[in-house]
Amino acid sequence: MAARRALHFVFKVGNRSQTARFFRDVLGMKVQTWADKGWRASLGRVLSCTWRSGDETGVSFFLVITAFIYFPLSRPYDGKWSKTMVGFGPEDDHFVAELTYNYGIGNYKLGNDFMGITIASSQAVSNARKLEWPLSEVEEGVFETKAPGGYKFYLQNQSLPQSDPVLKVTLAVSDLQKSLNYWSNLLGMKIYEQDEEKKRALLGYADNQCKLELQGIKGAVDHAAAFGRIAFSCPQKELPDLEDLMKREKQKILTPLVSLDTPGKATVQVVILADPDGHEICFVGDEAFRELSKMDPEGSKLLDDAMAADKSDEWFATRKKPKASA
Repeated sequence: MAARRALHFVFKVGNRSQTARFFRDVLGMKVQTWADKGWRASLGRVLSCTWRSGDETGVSFFLVITAFIYFPLSRPYDGKWSKTMVGFGPEDDHFVAELTYNYGIGNYKLGNDFMGITIASSQAVSNARKLEWPLSEVEEGVFETKAPGGYKFYLQNQSLPQSDPVLKVTLAVSDLQKSLNYWSNLLGMKIYEQDEEKKRALLGYADNQCKLELQGIKGAVDHAAAFGRIAFSCPQKELPDLEDLMKREKQKILTPLVSLDTPGKATVQVVILADPDGHEICFVGDEAFRELSKMDPEGSKLLDDAMAADKSDEWFATRKKPKASA
C-alpha cells in the first residue's frame, strides 16, 4: 500500500473568478492544468473529454459527476464547463484541488459531508489579512476561512519543513468504526491517530502525504448538490484486485474498472468507489496518471483567458434569468 498516493479533491464552483482569486492569491497555489469543454447532458457519468494542455489536444482520464436536473438551459452556456487543477506544486508530490466550473450554474447547495482542508502556511494567513479575506481564529494559530461557495479551509499560521503544506482533508462519517473498517482494512490506509471520545481518526498512505481525517457526526451524511470526490493513485496492476475486493465485500462500485485511451499518450485505468457514507473515491493507475497530470506552464494563462472570455453572467442578466442553483 506504500505505493498509493493521495492526489486531489474535486470541488464544484459557481464563481470561477473569485474561486481562482482565493486559491491563487489567498492560499498561494498555482494552476497546474486547465481544461475547457462543452458536453451533452445525459444520465450517468462523463468518463472522458477533450482538453487542451499547452498546444496539444488529447483525451483526459478525469471524470466529472454532474446532476443533470439543472438543465435545460439555452445555448451557448448549456453544458459548457471547465476544470482547473491548482496546488502548491505538481500532483506528482502535492495534493491539489480540482475546480469544476459549469458555465450555467451559479451556486451549489452544500451538505455536511465536506468539513474542510487544513493547510500549514503562514503566507496564506498573511495573504488573507492583506486582501481582507475573512478569517476567524478557531484555536490558537489556526484560522478558519471559506472559499467562494462556502467550502471551509483551516490555515495554520506556520510553515512546516515539508514540500506540501496541505496536511489533511476532513470528511464527515456517520459511523466511525464502520468507516475505519472500510478505509483501513479494505483500502489499506494506515491509522495515524484515533480518538474515540471525539469520534475522529487520521489516516494516510505515507507520512509525507496529505492525510484523510474522518470525523464522526450525529445523523446521516448529506452530500447535497456540492458533493465532491477524493482521488488516489495506485500501481495499475492493483486496480483489478481492488475492484474484486469491493465486489467480494459487497461494497458500492460507482464506475467499474475502465481503460481510457489518450491518443499519443498513456492509457489510464480508473475505478470509482463509494464508502459507507457515499463519499466518492476515484482510484487511477499511477504510472499513466503521472504522465497525464504533468504541469502545463500555460495553464494559468489559459484560465485567465477563459475567464476574460466568459460572458455567461452578462448573457443571463440581459435575459433576466439567474444562473441555475444546484
